[in-house]
Amino acid sequence: MNLIKDVAQAILDGFNRHYELFRKYSQEGKLCFEEADWVRSTDASAKRILGYEERVNKTVAALHRNYPEAGDDYELWPRIKISFIGKLMGHLQAECAETFYNSVACRMLHRDYYNSKYIFWRPVISTEHLEGSKPTYRSYYPVSDGLRRCILEIVTNFGLCNHWRNLRQDVRYIERALLRRRRPGWKAQPNFQIQVLDSLFCRNKAAYIVGRVVNGDIRQPFVVPILHNADGAIYADSLLMRQKDVAILFSFSRAYFLTDMEVPSAYVSFLLSIMPQKSVVDLYAMLGLQKQAKTLFYRELQHHLSHSRDNFQLAPGVKGMVMLVFTLPSFQFVFKLIMDRFDPPKTITREEVKGKYQLVKNHDRVGRLADTLEYSNVAIPLHRIDPELLNELRERAAGSIEEIGDKLIISHIYIERRMEPLDKYLANAGKDERKHAIGEYGNAIRDLAGANIFPGDMLKKNFGVTRLGRVVFYDYDDICYITQCNFRTIPPARGYQDVISALPWYSVEEDDVFPESFGPFFFASAKDMKIFKREHAELMTPAWWNQVKGNIINGDLADVFPYPKKRRFKYRYGG
Repeated sequence: MNLIKDVAQAILDGFNRHYELFRKYSQEGKLCFEEADWVRSTDASAKRILGYEERVNKTVAALHRNYPEAGDDYELWPRIKISFIGKLMGHLQAECAETFYNSVACRMLHRDYYNSKYIFWRPVISTEHLEGSKPTYRSYYPVSDGLRRCILEIVTNFGLCNHWRNLRQDVRYIERALLRRRRPGWKAQPNFQIQVLDSLFCRNKAAYIVGRVVNGDIRQPFVVPILHNADGAIYADSLLMRQKDVAILFSFSRAYFLTDMEVPSAYVSFLLSIMPQKSVVDLYAMLGLQKQAKTLFYRELQHHLSHSRDNFQLAPGVKGMVMLVFTLPSFQFVFKLIMDRFDPPKTITREEVKGKYQLVKNHDRVGRLADTLEYSNVAIPLHRIDPELLNELRERAAGSIEEIGDKLIISHIYIERRMEPLDKYLANAGKDERKHAIGEYGNAIRDLAGANIFPGDMLKKNFGVTRLGRVVFYDYDDICYITQCNFRTIPPARGYQDVISALPWYSVEEDDVFPESFGPFFFASAKDMKIFKREHAELMTPAWWNQVKGNIINGDLADVFPYPKKRRFKYRYGG
């Protein structure tokens, strides 16, 4: 029957067009880096994110227009799926094509048909050992060719059109760092080599060479950040070889890399070899393939539910005024629903909340904003929901849920990695941990400001502490761009009545912000405030915020380094 094959081919054509555009925007990362065009780079990243939904919508519209029978007869879809599988043999992005098929099918079918007979509930096509038109990575052999020569080839083989500030010096720095970070008793094995992925990883103001050092059965990261100096020359800024440093670089609190991948599964496999603690969900997301990450995450959730017995329950901590948050204790994520109504003083609308989350999705999160996975029509077994949570859902989010049989269907939900709220962390932290977290809190606010993000509600309960000790913001209903804010000094009080008044004695417009009033939001404890002020006192001055705002307006994107300063060559060697 031609209809079956034609529908399957139309869906595959839609995906192929999507991935063609995905690669086009990814390739712009290198061009933007060469030209130091950070605005265009940000625009390419946002277009790449939005492109998926656009292609799905166009494919669905084409199916309704050209094959209306496919929208009327659901029993055609098992055969459409089989035909689609046949077309994926040898496809270089088969796993992503399966996800695209699911997105289209779920728009065409009623949710009663969301099962493995109609959609790809589990992957069908293996993506192991797929070979593209050229190798995924290049190999270099220091024993036969010399370590310094190999490093020179590694940093120049990407064909960057920029001139190097001091290429010979950078090669020596990288060589010195690599030799210093060898493990005790290191000895070259017959398979000693450096393997480097074929495409640069671009994000913010940096391009990263990503590879690994192979020696015996050891796989060690080899990541070189390339930056611009003020004169437009490029230079190697560091060599990252610790798994922790590379894990932070690929953190869920950072924006997606622009990197051109013919075979995405090969890139994920390579990255997993140097970051074994990462999940494939994290890695697909970091490569900009958020829909594939969502598919894999949902499969992991369903697998976990079938192998656990604890219940979903309200998240511990202070309840929010906009989002209803719950968790499954045995699963390292939180689930967030927008409430039906918001208590005063919140005046934001549901659509505005969604807009804030989309803003974060499109923005460079500079390691300080948690990424979210957004879902529709998520089914949860009713018997796995704690009674207190179920009552809260019925009372505060009834418009987002539907109880059908033994399932609770949630129409719209955000899912984030679980972190310990900063206020709770500080309540139990030791002296050194507390000092570090207080400093990180200020660093988080600084980094967000430099990326043109004003958090709005800076209460500590809205920040979390990651397993690597970084402080990250995760409450988005009050965020806005720094450039939208009007940072003002509080006028002097006119007299005692002004001082004791519960209301301000000065006019306040909607976008006015008074940094001098931040103190109580930061720390009530004088001891904690003293620690905070040592590094971050200027965060409570309008002058600092206005300077940041001015820099952003002038196009001066802040430098945010996703690795410790002590890793930078300039701090170690004075380069």
